[in-house]
Amino acid sequence: MTNALARLLEIAPAPDEPLQKDWGDVERRLGVRLPADYKELIQVYGGSNWDDYLYVLEPDCPNRHYDLVTWARHRTEDLEDLWEFGKKPAELEAEGTLVVLWATTDNGECLYWLLRPGLEPDRWTVMVNEARGDRWEHFPVSCTQFLASALDGELRSGSLSSLFPLAAHELRRLRAV
Repeated sequence: MTNALARLLEIAPAPDEPLQKDWGDVERRLGVRLPADYKELIQVYGGSNWDDYLYVLEPDCPNRHYDLVTWARHRTEDLEDLWEFGKKPAELEAEGTLVVLWATTDNGECLYWLLRPGLEPDRWTVMVNEARGDRWEHFPVSCTQFLASALDGELRSGSLSSLFPLAAHELRRLRAV
């Protein structure tokens, strides 16, 4: 268990039995290997809503609106179209660099992994894109570290809502609708 996941478990105890995923199948569909901390996060919490604001996407989520594979595919296509006409963030200028979505918010902000050529998934960091805008922030931490640090107030993003996190944390596992 990573230190970040241990911190999350202190913030919000695990909701149910651990989930099992066929990560090989998920990674084939995404076309990338995923970080171990994300897999561990999903096995413990599944697709989840944090403080009634941030949604961690899950592959094959029971709530189809928060399926990691579907969201990642659509957001990647949307960004490619957008960057034909606009400027990419500096972190994405290097050849072969891309982003893969792992979380979103009620307001439309998107949280991505930053994938750089030759960098193993466990070394991916987090990029946050403001809703309906071209502002990007880079955080040199894993997705689980980002979530734990955002929830305990150690990390602040200018793109995420000023109302996040809540003083008393709320966690919901995403269920079928």
